[in-house]
Amino acid sequence: METSTYPEPHVRLARLARAVGLPVAWPPTEEFLGSLAQRTGLRTHDLLLVADMPLPETAWLFDVTAGASSSLVARSLALPASGRQLLRTRARSLTAPTGTLTPWQPKPYEQYPPGFGSLLLRMLALRNLNWSGTAKAMCLMSHVCKAASTIGAVGRGTKPLDAEMLEGFAATLGVPVAVLAGLTGVHPSADGRELTPEVVDTAALIWEVRHVTWDQEGELTEYAKELGTD
Repeated sequence: METSTYPEPHVRLARLARAVGLPVAWPPTEEFLGSLAQRTGLRTHDLLLVADMPLPETAWLFDVTAGASSSLVARSLALPASGRQLLRTRARSLTAPTGTLTPWQPKPYEQYPPGFGSLLLRMLALRNLNWSGTAKAMCLMSHVCKAASTIGAVGRGTKPLDAEMLEGFAATLGVPVAVLAGLTGVHPSADGRELTPEVVDTAALIWEVRHVTWDQEGELTEYAKELGTD
């Protein structure tokens, strides 16, 4: 289990700051979090999780039947840069109809002990990705292909967060492996690859579709299919 080695919030945030050469600030200001997000590639909401600070209630509003599907992820990865840009622009234009999003209620098995694995899974939950959605996206984006139950085991602390899993999580979140290595203390693989532009763009797309409905995600996937045939 990770709990005994899981550091306090100010230590976790300091690790991230040191990883990207940013002076440490505690308590974190809005300006500091913005700078840290820009340098690490994490979202400000992710950093609030790292710091154990409250998130806006709207951050946890989802259509739990939606989230980025494996089809959308695969089509995004296959598009040229111009197509990925158009796809993300379309995604940003979508607004879920009033009343279609509901507060996320973690299932009993999604209530994790403190640890880096649970922190990473909560970041992915912010993207409306459950264990299965994470496993599918991770396999497509990093070629780290694990069962959904293995993803869950990392969150529950019963499977160690190792170099391979670190690479998978980094790709799915769209951040350099070195950033997550600095945060978690897990040594990355010596032959680890840098994230490609298509992976970074697809990770951004996953973030941008977190609050859309199942129908809207389907429409976006169809649009990605059209872009791929142009």
